Amino acid sequence: MEWPYELSLGWRYTRAGRATRRNGFISFISGVSMLGIALGVAALIIVLSVMNGFQKEVRDRMLGVVSHIEIYSADGLALPDAGRTLELVRQHPQVVGAAPFIAAQALLARGEDMKGAVLRGIVPGLEGQVTDLAEGLQGEAGNARVLERLVPGEFGIVLGRELARQLGVRVGDPVTLIAPSGQVTPAGVLPRMKQMTVVGLFHSGHYEYDAGLALMHVADAARIFRLEGATGIRVKLKDLHQAREVASDLVISLTRQQNHDLVVRDWTQQNRTWFAAVQLEKRMMFIILTLIVAVAAFNLVSTLVMTVTDKRADIAILRTLGASPASIMGVFVVQGSLVGVIGTLAGLVLGLGVAFNIDVLVPALERLLHASFLPQDIYLISRMPSEPLASDIVPIALISLVLAFAATLYPSWRASRVNPAEALRYE
Repeated sequence: MEWPYELSLGWRYTRAGRATRRNGFISFISGVSMLGIALGVAALIIVLSVMNGFQKEVRDRMLGVVSHIEIYSADGLALPDAGRTLELVRQHPQVVGAAPFIAAQALLARGEDMKGAVLRGIVPGLEGQVTDLAEGLQGEAGNARVLERLVPGEFGIVLGRELARQLGVRVGDPVTLIAPSGQVTPAGVLPRMKQMTVVGLFHSGHYEYDAGLALMHVADAARIFRLEGATGIRVKLKDLHQAREVASDLVISLTRQQNHDLVVRDWTQQNRTWFAAVQLEKRMMFIILTLIVAVAAFNLVSTLVMTVTDKRADIAILRTLGASPASIMGVFVVQGSLVGVIGTLAGLVLGLGVAFNIDVLVPALERLLHASFLPQDIYLISRMPSEPLASDIVPIALISLVLAFAATLYPSWRASRVNPAEALRYE
């Protein structure tokens, strides 16, 4: 099979400069353009993969503590008929688990140390149906059955590991819980306090929850905060990506079958600001790094302009042999496109190689530089995650190829306009 001479000649021009001193500078500029495209594509892939991994890691750790959907009473008090609501929720085909809970804020004190925390009253037997938190529990013997020690009336409490560290307590130590609503006495309004016993610790891998969440039995929480029952219901779904649709269905069905108003929030609404910020940052990084690829791609303009100037005699000879302006243009389009294709492929290989091995490369760099790139108290997670997605990689490759092709059009058009008589006058 014979290739069109435009392809053969374009490929020859791409390689020839390396073998001759005359074209060495042109070859160098071409190599710089190719390297720039490769580095730009690799940087785009690595950055977007890390951002995808960061978003997925934080989301998964959040959902290990919070539920896919939470249902509250509109007035913020206890649900009027929590049992009936729980039964209706479990009838939805997407629901795999549901459990009542109480959420409130309080202070935890140990000696002179005092920390604010979110208190969550749970039903220990049902907690495993709605979160994965039980997998990170630690008791006196390191067992995972800590929730069973949350017995009604004994006022046990399970603290986040970072919260326990800040308070200086371990399993078995007492802590004082101070409820925000006080009780009226002849001496005035005094805060209600209750001594709790730390029966376990949990580690969710999410600093915000490890440093600010405590669990207790729902009955104890109701007594301390003077509630008549659960303030809400937590729901876990088969597919977390269906949370918004399921929440809409539950609003309609619960409102139709009950006479009181309920508020239904899915996990995307609970952390809307954070997810919106990550998406905006990802979009802006894509635009900024695409400009790097564009700069590298348009270096091809100067490379091809110099090549056209250097090959004027060759172009004139081809024209006298019968080559059309379109064929001449095709030769230089092929040359520039080959640089773009090779640079893009090299960038894909480099970017994917780093993205798939970033969990090995980053710790090695941290050890080498004696630095921590991800302080856990700032970035919520302590290791660099990565998740390359085809939905990001394919557009990156296509944009790189399109920019490289666009950069060849003007120099190629100039080559097709070379006048053979003028080019050969001094040859």
